[in-house]
Amino acid sequence: MEIRKVPAAAGAEWLLDAFRLLKKSPIGFGLLAVIYAVLWLIVVLVSGTAPPMAKALQLIFIVIGPLLMAGMIFAAHEVAEGRSAAPAHLLASIRTGKAARLLTTLIPQFAVLFLIFGLLFLMVGQENLDKLSALMLKIQTEAQNGGQVDPQLFLDLPAGRLFLWMVLALGIGFLSLLLTLTVVPDMLFNDVRLVPAMKRSFTACVRNLPALIVFMVLAFVILFAAGIGAGIVMGIAQLVFGQTATLIGNALMNGFFICFIAGAMYFAWKQMLGAADVAAPGESPGVAM
Repeated sequence: MEIRKVPAAAGAEWLLDAFRLLKKSPIGFGLLAVIYAVLWLIVVLVSGTAPPMAKALQLIFIVIGPLLMAGMIFAAHEVAEGRSAAPAHLLASIRTGKAARLLTTLIPQFAVLFLIFGLLFLMVGQENLDKLSALMLKIQTEAQNGGQVDPQLFLDLPAGRLFLWMVLALGIGFLSLLLTLTVVPDMLFNDVRLVPAMKRSFTACVRNLPALIVFMVLAFVILFAAGIGAGIVMGIAQLVFGQTATLIGNALMNGFFICFIAGAMYFAWKQMLGAADVAAPGESPGVAM
């Protein structure tokens, strides 16, 4: 299966095309975002009201994450082909028999988290982590009470080791992106399993590194700007409707961000690895290369 070379500007095209998808099917993607938001809200609310159930719900939400992403990517394909996004697309991985295969994408996710937090523990140490946790709690409490935290408290932390850990964490995160950017759509639309899909993603991203860098920079700028705008709106809503407005606003914002990123991932896969024809749900998906 061919891995194509694309120009650097393709990274911007993936994001622009994702915007166009949202505009083409606002109701469909809106429903998908609301479903994601409701699931996210359930986890958050249960965590606050029934802590014993929180761990189980969080684990369930993490496990179904790849399936939700696959459904949104399939919805992106449907809209790109002139149809509309629909809630039923969230079940695309199940209907196509790819659910079990897509769940294996949790393996690299957990491996990255284990590596990052393992390095944090080894480089900073449990005692310093306890200090950092207590300091973060103190900062949060003082911020809520309108107070200030003594800067002297930060001097007790190993700033050099924390900075080095952050650099390593960013490097690991970037490597993880190279290995996984196109994995979900590749496994959904092609007869590819986890390891070959990761190899294809890595090769495609390295071959198209300029496009990937443009994509990452612009995605960060867009999401940062959108976050600021949404924060202002939610701040105003909170003054009128209270804390509930912020909670619901955060949930909806997360839902729309996931839809947007899913669309961008679909176009990244399609330009570098994919093809025009993809099977509909219920058929055996395959792509003629």
